[in-house]
Formats: sequence, C-alpha cells, structure tokens
Amino acid sequence: MADDKPVFLITGASSGIGAATARQAAQAGYRLVLAARSEDKLGALAAELPEALAVRCDVQEWADQEAIVRSTIDAYGRIDVAFANAGFGGARGFEGSDPETWKEMVLTNVYGAALTIRATKPHLVQSKGHLLLTGSLAGRRALPSVYSATKWAVTGMGDGARQDFEGTGVRVTLIEPGMVDTPFFDEPKPGNLEADDIARAVMYAVSQPAHVDVSEIVIRPVR
Repeated sequence: MADDKPVFLITGASSGIGAATARQAAQAGYRLVLAARSEDKLGALAAELPEALAVRCDVQEWADQEAIVRSTIDAYGRIDVAFANAGFGGARGFEGSDPETWKEMVLTNVYGAALTIRATKPHLVQSKGHLLLTGSLAGRRALPSVYSATKWAVTGMGDGARQDFEGTGVRVTLIEPGMVDTPFFDEPKPGNLEADDIARAVMYAVSQPAHVDVSEIVIRPVR
C-alpha cells in the first residue's frame, strides 16, 4: 500500500450520497474511511471496495469524531479529503414534528458537521487537502422547517471554514443538492436527482487542480 495514495474520509457513508461518493472515490484511486452509525451497512460497503476502513461514528459525539480521525491516521497516515456528509431531514412546518427530532437534527446536521471540521482540520492543513460539506437548496432559500434552518447554518459554516483555512492551501466546497432519491426521503418522487449525481459533483470538485477551489455546487433536477 503506497503511503502517498490519497485518503478520503466520509461521514454518513453507509447509504445515499455518502455511499455513492465512496464508490466513485474508490474508482478514482482513493483509500476510504467510511464513518456512520450503521455498522452492518458500513461493513457491507467496505467489503465492496479495494481499500476501505469502516469505523462506527455518531457525529454528535466528539469522542467518536476523534476516534475516526485517529483510526484514519493509524491506518493510512493522512487525510486528504474530509466530507462532512452526515445529516437527516424532517417534515415541513413547526407543529407536525417531534421537538426531540428537531434537537437530533440540529445536533447531527450542524454540530456534527462542525465537529468533523474541528477533528480533521490539522490533518487537512498538513496535506493541503479538501473539506466538503453537504448543504442543500433548503440552505439557500428559506423553507418553513427546522431542517432548512440547519442547512442555512451549514451554508454559513462553509463560508466560515473557508475563511478559517485561508492561507493553508486547504480547499472548501459546499455541495447543495435539491431533492435526491435516497433513504433521506420516505417517498422518493420521479424526476429527482440520484445519489450518483451528487457524488459526481463531489468528485468534480476534488479533481480540480490544487490552485482551483470550487466554492459551491448547486445541483437541481430538471423539471
């Protein structure tokens, strides 16, 4: 195993956009670190890929985030790309959802992404690597939902991270998809984007020359 082969860490990697990105990154020659709460799905995905490490992680827990980074460095010695992708949504409106679900959503979508940035930052600086965050179209226009509010927070976090990494050589990309047919939605609708569509956008951003920083990619289905 070549020590200079790049390493791609993905949270929320067990299904949907995370799993699709893992498969495309493997095809592009990356070693993978797959992080999520679903150990069975992670293990099955890792078994498909030539060089993939599966690590159970609840992104809300700082100790878990530290552990995935530690496991990555122990196994591969570096982190070149960190994709803060873990997240979930919920119903629109401020009456139909369980407030405990809102709390979980904020902790996963916002706090979890912030912890991923903090945990991976020193290693991204060392490799002059790339940070990506999964935002949403719902983070560009207000919708009546807590989910939309969390994705507005991720939009701001992406801009803030870019400023924080200024001068280090680290690139920061915010991926902002519209509706995607993934387990994220209970009832996928015809004509939506597919997880592979978003994964291709991720790989486009990371494949650019080192002096090119694709700051945001908005991806909409054709209607």
